[in-house]
Amino acid sequence: MTVTIWHNPRCSKSRQTLQLIRDRGIEPEIVEYLKTPPHADELRAVLDKLKLKPRDLMRTKESVYKELGLANVEDDDRLIAAMVENPVLIERPVVLKAGKAALGRPPENVAEIL
Repeated sequence: MTVTIWHNPRCSKSRQTLQLIRDRGIEPEIVEYLKTPPHADELRAVLDKLKLKPRDLMRTKESVYKELGLANVEDDDRLIAAMVENPVLIERPVVLKAGKAALGRPPENVAEIL
């Protein structure tokens, strides 16, 4: 089974999660989502797997969140579009395996799907 991680190499939690996966003998497919952001449909599918609303997967302390006035946006499609256009808004890391997803905050969260 392929394991995929939406990874930001500058993020310590993302690096820790990647190491946790590798420590289990798994070499995941690494998607640097800041360089290759997910499409809206892909993001919707991941949100469904995580059982989260778009805002729950957003980094609300990022300056772009405030600049775009996203705190006042209620429309999930607009929030998803903002994440696609500004992938820095996507909380990381996200790990995907066999139709399941986990958010690596803390990194140990991903153990349940590996």
